[in-house]
Amino acid sequence: MKKYIVLCAGLCLAMSFTGCKSSESAYKKAYEKAQAQAQTTQQEAAPVVQTETPVVTPVVTKPATQTKVVDNLDNVTVRQEKVSVVNGAGLKDFSVVVGSFSVIANAEGLQQRLKNAGYAAQIVKNDERNMYRVIASTFDSKADAVQSRDQLRSTYPDAWLLYYTR
Repeated sequence: MKKYIVLCAGLCLAMSFTGCKSSESAYKKAYEKAQAQAQTTQQEAAPVVQTETPVVTPVVTKPATQTKVVDNLDNVTVRQEKVSVVNGAGLKDFSVVVGSFSVIANAEGLQQRLKNAGYAAQIVKNDERNMYRVIASTFDSKADAVQSRDQLRSTYPDAWLLYYTR
């Protein structure tokens, strides 16, 4: 009796393993079905013809006295941000930024190091990004700012130029 139970259990086990095997024909049928669906989707997706006229924003003209032109003939990148002075004498058009911090205490530490090195360092805040920018020097001309930035890059390799928008 024990032999029959073991034999039946072995036979059931063997049938359960062989009955679950997927056949190659099942995979082939599924692949062909997916290909047919893809072809019908491509045929149904006809190009869309735009019938509406695109909306264009009207050009607003300003008098020449209100427009400030900043040249970029020397291909020096300048970031334009709206900032407010937190600690310092005030900004001119172009400034050299040597550090950006989200915590004002860190910005004040760098400002003090720059002041000890002889720079008229200032801290400004960009409210849009909630960042404090440490400015080493500020200039009226872009060429002077580029020269100062290049000198500062030996100590602060990530120094960049800021165009102050009022």
